Amino acid sequence: MAGKILYVCQEIFPYLPESEQSALCRQLVQAMQERGNEIRTFMPRYGCINERRNQLHEVIRLSGMNLIIDDNDHQLIIKVASIPTARVQIYFIDNDDYFARKAVLSDDAGWFADNDERAIFFARGVLETVKKLRWNPSVVHCHGWFSAVVPIYLKHMFADDPVFRDVKIAVSLYDDAFPGELDAGFRAKVEHEGVQDENLKILDNSSYQNLMRFVMDYADGIVLASEGVDAALAEYARRSGKPVLEYQAPEAEGFDNYNKFYEEL
Repeated sequence: MAGKILYVCQEIFPYLPESEQSALCRQLVQAMQERGNEIRTFMPRYGCINERRNQLHEVIRLSGMNLIIDDNDHQLIIKVASIPTARVQIYFIDNDDYFARKAVLSDDAGWFADNDERAIFFARGVLETVKKLRWNPSVVHCHGWFSAVVPIYLKHMFADDPVFRDVKIAVSLYDDAFPGELDAGFRAKVEHEGVQDENLKILDNSSYQNLMRFVMDYADGIVLASEGVDAALAEYARRSGKPVLEYQAPEAEGFDNYNKFYEEL
């Protein structure tokens, strides 16, 4: 069964250095496209991505919307590029306030204090752009904690939207924990977006573990995408009663198992 799969990725090679996550996202999107699925793939346009070398260009018809985060207006800019060897197109979510800095999630001075708002903007930007594309995904697959706001929005703000009404959500867990907690106002900012949920109180302590537990509660299926996944989170996934895809080596057979996993959802 060929489906429509929306990939929301924290990092993709070759736009960011090769890591377990960036390499898997790069291989997975190509493998699923080659298996007959229709895919759309999004990542943030971090300021360290060289636009000329990677041939990014702005998609004017999708750009220009303003998103309000915590009472401030931020312009949404959409860029696109193709991975030459794979015939795979990547959409980039960009904004000068959040993504102009020449780093990904931290720099020499440490972790960015506004990473929570950057993740909120990324999630809103992806979902608003997919709506503009008038493209109805059957599965939304989120990779990395930076995509963690997407499932929350899909089950709340976008739940009645015809584009997303029947969508299934897959969440991949990696060995990508961040230190400490996100901004203390993270829960309030998410609520401000129109999310009312008793379970949001877990985000009063927005540690990596709490955030990923919370997101797994919204998922229809969970992937253990790294051998180094936090043991307590892996256990939480297995006890959830939801379909869980255990760690797959990135090879043809593993990608076939991803395809079966999507069908199960």
